[in-house]
Amino acid sequence: METHTQKYKIRLGLFIIGGLALFVLSIFFIGKQKNLFDPVFKLTSTFSNVSGLQVGNNIRFSGINVGTVDNITIVNDSMVKVEMLIKKSVKMFIKSDCEVAIGSEGLIGDRLLLITQGSSGSPAVKAGQHLTSAEPVELDAIMASLKVTAENAEIISQNLAEIMYKINSGTGTLGRLIQDTTIAENFSETMLNIKRSSKGLDENMEAAKHNFLLRGYFNKKAKAAEEAMKEAEKKAAKDLKVTKKLQKEADKQKIKDEKK
Repeated sequence: METHTQKYKIRLGLFIIGGLALFVLSIFFIGKQKNLFDPVFKLTSTFSNVSGLQVGNNIRFSGINVGTVDNITIVNDSMVKVEMLIKKSVKMFIKSDCEVAIGSEGLIGDRLLLITQGSSGSPAVKAGQHLTSAEPVELDAIMASLKVTAENAEIISQNLAEIMYKINSGTGTLGRLIQDTTIAENFSETMLNIKRSSKGLDENMEAAKHNFLLRGYFNKKAKAAEEAMKEAEKKAAKDLKVTKKLQKEADKQKIKDEKK
């Protein structure tokens, strides 16, 4: 009987110890989540829609958890106030012009607050200060936009299919141009006529050059071109002479400078 009582006491003691350990761990976990063991300060912000944000959700700054949501209250029919507990160790990095936005852990993860980086010249925030907010983009709005885009893509795809069908069947201007061999032959004949006309024009110009009445005009043009070429050559020779002279003077000056 005493042995049985002793075993019962041992089990009871282990159960109590386990319960106390579990209680301490729970207190530690909750305190860590609520930043009860770290010095904190409070910031506030307002939103028209908190988009599923809850008390206890994380707050991130530069991708690091820096606090938690302390309280969410409805101010009026178009405004919700969010109170934040932020670690004092990051207070110097959060500026007065920082903005607060609502994000999520992943595509379908828990909601959280994101504090954007402010400008370097702005002063650090003060305890109890109000930060401006950026309204979140609702997932429903994104899905609605994607739905409209998909419907437009479907309409465009149907129109392209109709156009390709008409082209393949030879209907419409483009379809007849591609499928009708007569149009292609006429186009080839047109190009051949253009080539013949161009060749005839070259022959007429050559004949005009040898014509007695027009020979003077073409000789005058050729003489003018020859004189322009000579003038250009003279100018180039003159510029080359000046360049050589300047180079020679520069070399002399360089030698004088080296001797000094």
